[in-house]
Amino acid sequence: MTIDLPPPVAAYMAAEAAKDSAALARLFGPDAIVRDERREHRGAAAIEAWHREANAAARYAVEPLDASVDGSNVVVRTRVSGDFPGSPAELHNHFTLEGDRIALLEIKP
Repeated sequence: MTIDLPPPVAAYMAAEAAKDSAALARLFGPDAIVRDERREHRGAAAIEAWHREANAAARYAVEPLDASVDGSNVVVRTRVSGDFPGSPAELHNHFTLEGDRIALLEIKP
């Protein structure tokens, strides 16, 4: 199934699939925040480190299932499967966009 996503979110999903932490981090604005597993990661360097650590901790794949877009707010429902406890898990990725950059990403169950 093809899901129509705004360019920054589509690029995020592509970087995630490629496991390219540097490319993924470049999609975020300078003061961007990622909130995941009760932790906050602020700025490109911290976001890149978060993604590298997640990939070092477990092998996983993210499959977008559907999405809703409301202006600059995008929610992508995903299935995350891999070698981690509780796999597969369904998560909601809440993106807030500022122009062509991601300002905020909150990953929630």
